[in-house]
Amino acid sequence: MADYFNWIKAAHIISVVCWFAAIFYLPRLFVYHAMSDDSISQERFTIMERKLYRGIMTPSMIATWIFGLWMLGLGWDVYKTQGWLHVKLLLVVLLSGYHGACGFYRKKLIDNPHYKSHKFWRWFNEVPVFALVIIVILVVVKPF
Repeated sequence: MADYFNWIKAAHIISVVCWFAAIFYLPRLFVYHAMSDDSISQERFTIMERKLYRGIMTPSMIATWIFGLWMLGLGWDVYKTQGWLHVKLLLVVLLSGYHGACGFYRKKLIDNPHYKSHKFWRWFNEVPVFALVIIVILVVVKPF
């Protein structure tokens, strides 16, 4: 069972890395989209954002959830008493909400590239960094 579990864990980590790569990059595209003034650039950013969101970010989030819940199910007797895991799961739920907000904002930018300022997007882009730092500390250190 340990080998089987480790394969699931590896798939989960790969999915998380892909999800975070996209979750860091999409709001950065929003920064450039908001700063663009010509229709050719705006169209290019719209296409890039759509492909990143639909082709990488969303499938990676779904895979993260599937492999994470699979591990949780296999080890529930141990995990149910781990406080760090409950906090991690809360952060993953919040990140999923952030993911949804990215999808919402992506659609808003199609009609109005200047919907929010590039400064807003720069700050928005920093939110998942804090979640990542906390999640890694929780998983590695298991402080409670």
